[in-house]
Amino acid sequence: MNQGRQLYQHSLTLLTDLYQLTMAYGYWKSGMADKEAVFNMFFRRNPFQGGYTIACGLAHVVEFLQYFQFSEDDLAYLDTLTGNDDQPLFEPDFLKYLRNLRFTCDIDAIPEGTAVFPQEPMLRIKGPILQCQLLETPILNILNFQSLIATKAARIVQVTKGEPILEFGLRRAQGIDGGLTASRAAYIGGCAATSNVLAGKLFNIPVKGTHAHSWIMSFDTELEAFETYAKVMPNNCIFLVDTYDSIEGVKKAIQVGKQLKAKGYKMAGIRLDSGDLAYLSIEARKLLDEAGFQEASILASNDLDENIINSLKNQGATINVWGVGTKLVTAYDQPALGGVYKLAAIRNDQDEWDYKIKLSEQVIKISTPGIQQVRRYHNGNGFIADMIYDTESFVSNRSSVMIDPMDYTKRRKLDNSAPYEDLLVPVFREGKLIYELPPIEAIKERVQGQLSMFHEGIKRFANPHIYPVGLEKNLYDFKTNLILKLRNLKTEAEEV
Repeated sequence: MNQGRQLYQHSLTLLTDLYQLTMAYGYWKSGMADKEAVFNMFFRRNPFQGGYTIACGLAHVVEFLQYFQFSEDDLAYLDTLTGNDDQPLFEPDFLKYLRNLRFTCDIDAIPEGTAVFPQEPMLRIKGPILQCQLLETPILNILNFQSLIATKAARIVQVTKGEPILEFGLRRAQGIDGGLTASRAAYIGGCAATSNVLAGKLFNIPVKGTHAHSWIMSFDTELEAFETYAKVMPNNCIFLVDTYDSIEGVKKAIQVGKQLKAKGYKMAGIRLDSGDLAYLSIEARKLLDEAGFQEASILASNDLDENIINSLKNQGATINVWGVGTKLVTAYDQPALGGVYKLAAIRNDQDEWDYKIKLSEQVIKISTPGIQQVRRYHNGNGFIADMIYDTESFVSNRSSVMIDPMDYTKRRKLDNSAPYEDLLVPVFREGKLIYELPPIEAIKERVQGQLSMFHEGIKRFANPHIYPVGLEKNLYDFKTNLILKLRNLKTEAEEV
């Protein structure tokens, strides 16, 4: 059997953890399946020890939900699962229930390309608790990874200051899905193009590439390899010059570049993939300029990231196109964003919301209850603060006080007459898509537009300024009282 076709051409509804299905079965069995609940997806720390995160992946969440349906193959597989007693894990009537299950939830989400911060809900889902539970894993899988890669790309873009970045990571990516979604997220984060042809086709991303060392090595001489490539593709000539001796390679590229010029074409540039990139680029620039190729680019690759690029620039490197692969698409220095998905409210038998909270000995791991929204305030110069509030209890008076959930002494008064934007927007209502997904170019532009609105300190790599994010005072007070109530109940139980 063709394993590739088996993996990528059938229902993805089972892209979940088993415990989501066992909990769903429990909700169904106990009569709770249709009880209305609210879950929030958020993360606790910015990646890469940075000052911001770029929201990415919503389009794929939408696509997943539009096709959410258990196939007959899915149900047949679930019917084979057994418990510790070797008896079926799920009874037939539950599988019949899943056969007819359709997505009917409401979803609000922060648009892709938005800069977001710890504790803020990136996505809020409201609907039957069984459905909400089943969707936890795929939502986290999609948003966590793509947000991580988009953030990494945005950091690299900060360093190159407008010089194009080509994403070259497919061969080192974490599998086929990792390669495709990384290419998409990297482009949204600011990359100019990708080497990934399938990503180009699927996501309308520009694709770039010329030749590898194997092309050079397949000819008797480097010069012959360059000349042959120039004959075959005169409109796509960036010559890889470091197969044998980089400086000599540059000289041969210049020789072939003159041949191209005589025929009405131009040599686009050279590529360095090893060695002392700062020194080699400086020497290559001298040779290219002296030969009349001032417009020829110098492209560099070789395990680059924002820190190495920054170092090369500080050394005076004359590189002006950057090929970034492994460390971008694998988020090399932080392999996961760590987003979580927590129950925040459940409707009781009196048709009222009971707010829920997850406690912990670690303050950062205590969840926030409520049906949350994020309000971003700004002034004439940019964004100034984000306030998380409960949509059911918030009263928009003249002013609001927000409190840092990690430090109650950090408080900020906000003028509600000042300009603001509520970040979570309606995406689905009762399972129907009501949000118009923007084109990928618009999402990419949103990233840079967002980052331009923040203080430069937030974008520092070392010890970035912490952007103010807090809970609206009523929500903070409610959360505190709920914590005390639950801890008092625990203490009383221990005393008994």
